[in-house]
Amino acid sequence: MVPALAVADALLAEGAQVSFIGGARAEAQLVPAAGFALHEISVLGLSRSNPWQALRALALAAAAVIRARSLLRQLAPDAVLGAGSYVAGPVGLAALTLRIPLVLSEADSHLGLTNRLLAPFARRVCLAFPIAGRDGPRYRVTGRPIPPPGHDREAARLRFGIAADATCVLVFGGSLGARSINLAAVEAFAGAPFQVLHVSGRRDHAELLSRGLPGDYDLREYLALGDFNDALAAADLVVARAGGSVFEIAAHGLPAILIPYPHAAGDHQSANARWMSEAGAAVAIPDEELSGARLGGEVAALLSDRHRLAGMAGAARRLARPNAAREVAEELLEAARS
Repeated sequence: MVPALAVADALLAEGAQVSFIGGARAEAQLVPAAGFALHEISVLGLSRSNPWQALRALALAAAAVIRARSLLRQLAPDAVLGAGSYVAGPVGLAALTLRIPLVLSEADSHLGLTNRLLAPFARRVCLAFPIAGRDGPRYRVTGRPIPPPGHDREAARLRFGIAADATCVLVFGGSLGARSINLAAVEAFAGAPFQVLHVSGRRDHAELLSRGLPGDYDLREYLALGDFNDALAAADLVVARAGGSVFEIAAHGLPAILIPYPHAAGDHQSANARWMSEAGAAVAIPDEELSGARLGGEVAALLSDRHRLAGMAGAARRLARPNAAREVAEELLEAARS
C-alpha cells in the first residue's frame, strides 16, 4: 500500500481525484486513514499448494471482476493503476473489459503473477528495478514510489526521545514482524551502548515485552506511516528485511544490515539485498546465518568505523529514486489524457 498511497498523493498534487478499490487487508485501515475512499472487493491469494483453496480463490476472483466492473462504471475513472497485488487482478481485468487505460506498478525485483498476466495489455508498466526481458516502450524504470523522506532529524529525534548526540539503531521487519530478526536483535542489543528503536510487529511484541528489556530499549509494536518516516529520519543505522522498504532506507541515506526473508516470492528480497550491498549501501546476512552474536558483531563493526558508515550512507543516497511517485503519476495522467 505504501507505493499506491504515495502515487495517490502525487496525483492529488496535480489536481486529480483518487479512489481506491481493495480488499480487507492493510488497505482497509491505511486507505481511509490517509483520507481516500475505499471500495471493497472480496479476494484471496492464489494458493499453489492447496487445490481447494486455489479453486475458492479463482471463484472469488471471478465474482470480484463483476463487482469491480460495477464499481468502475460508478466511479468512471479516466485511468486505473494496478499496484501489483492479487487484489489488482480483478480490477485490472475489469478496467480492460471497459476499455479504461491501465497502468501497472511493480514494487519488487520481479513481476508478480498479477502483473505478468496484465502487462501485455497495460499502457505502461512502471518498474522499481530493471528486470531482464522487461524493456522496450511498454516498460519504464521509475523506482518504487514512497512518501517524501523526512528531513527534520532534530524533530524526529525529539519525537522518539533520542538525544541529539546519541547513536540510534532502527530495527524493523514488517507489520507482523520478522521473528528471526526480533530474537537476534533482543539478544544482541539489550544493554547496548547505543539507542535502539525496535518495531517488532504485532506477532512477537507481547513475548519480547515480557523479557524485561532495559529502559533505553525502545520496543514498539507498530508505527503508522508518518511515524515510520520519522523513525528513519532519526536513525543512524537500520537492521531490517529487504522488501520494498529498501527504497525508503535509500531515500533517507541510511546504511543498513539487511536480512532477506528466505521465502519471499521469486526470492526478490535476496535480489533487493544484493542491489543494496553491491552498491556499498548495505551488509547482507542470510536468514539462516542470523544470530544475536552475528548481528551484534556486524553492528559493532560498522558503528566503530564512521568512515565506512558515511560511505554506505552516501551509496544509499545515490540509489534513491525520490521522484518515483511523481513519475508513476505522470504515466497515469498521460494514460487518462489519451
